[in-house]
Amino acid sequence: MALRTSDNKRPPTGRPIILGEVLFDRFPSGETVLGGAPFNVAWHLKGFGATPLFISRVGGDDPGREIRGAMRNWNMDRAGLQQDVHHPTGTVRVTLEGGQPTFDILPDQAYDYIDAMAADTALATVGKPGLLYHGTLIVRTAAMHGMLETLLTNSGLPVFVDVNLRAPWWNESDIKPILQRARWVKVNDDELTIIANLLGCRTDDPDKMARYIQTVCGIHLLIVTRGHRGAIALDETGRTLSVTPNDPNSEIVDTVGAGDAFSAVIIMGLLQDWPLSAMMQKAQTFASRVCRLRGAITTDPDFYRDGLAAQPDRDQK
Repeated sequence: MALRTSDNKRPPTGRPIILGEVLFDRFPSGETVLGGAPFNVAWHLKGFGATPLFISRVGGDDPGREIRGAMRNWNMDRAGLQQDVHHPTGTVRVTLEGGQPTFDILPDQAYDYIDAMAADTALATVGKPGLLYHGTLIVRTAAMHGMLETLLTNSGLPVFVDVNLRAPWWNESDIKPILQRARWVKVNDDELTIIANLLGCRTDDPDKMARYIQTVCGIHLLIVTRGHRGAIALDETGRTLSVTPNDPNSEIVDTVGAGDAFSAVIIMGLLQDWPLSAMMQKAQTFASRVCRLRGAITTDPDFYRDGLAAQPDRDQK
C-alpha cells in the first residue's frame, strides 16, 4: 500500500480526543500511582494547556472516585469518563528490574466496557475535535473492537496510534488493520521488530524495518522510541530524523510513562503545526524529565510550564 497523501498534508486542529484505559499502577513497595497510557497522555496535554476529552470507564469504587477527584482537581473535562457498577477500576501490578518495568495487567476491568453510545454523546460536546488517540490495549476484547470501530466511523477523525504490545493482551491479526487506519504511529524498538516480522519484513536493519512498516501500512508519520538511545521519526517525504537525550547520564527513577510523555508532546506539536525537528526534540526532552518521576504524571504545574518553555520556530520546517 502506498502512503496516503490526499488529506495528510493538512495538520489537525482542535481538541485532542484521548481514548483508552485509566488505572492504578501498584508498585512492589505498596505505592499506588495513577496511570494508564491514554490517561497519562491526556493528563500531560492538560498540563501543557490543551483541552483533551478523555474517554474511558471506571468502577463505582474508591479508586474510581479517586480518579474523578484527580481529574477534577487538574481541571480535566470529565464528560467522557463513564462509570461501571459491575466491574472494578483498572489495576496493573508493576515490578521493576534494573529500573525497567514489567506489567501484570488484570483482566475484566471497567475500561474493557467503554460504551460506544456514551462515548459518542461525550464527543458531541466537543466543538472542534482535532484527532483521536488510542493505544492497542483498548482492543484486547471483541466488545472494544466494536466500540472503537463505531467511534472512528462516526467521528471521521484522523488517528494517532500508540502501540503497546503487552502479552497476552494483543492479537497478531489486529496489528495491520490498526496501523493501516492510523495517520500517526508510535512504537518502541522492540515493537518495531515484532511488527516488521508480522508484516513479512525480511531484514534486521531497524531503519529498513521502520520504512517497510510505514510503506506497507500507509503511515504518514512513524516514530520509533529507543530508550536511552533516543528516537527516530520517518515522515511521508522519506525523511528520517533522529534525536538523542540531552543528558543521557541523568538520574532515572523509573521509565514508567516515558513513552506516554513522548506521545503527548508529539500530539501538541501536531495540533500546533510545529516543525518535526522541534516536535521530536521537545518530546525527547520531556520524556527524559518524566523518567525522573516515580510514576508517569505530576500535579506540579511548573513541571509542564518548564517542559515546553522554549517555543518552536514555525519557520524551520
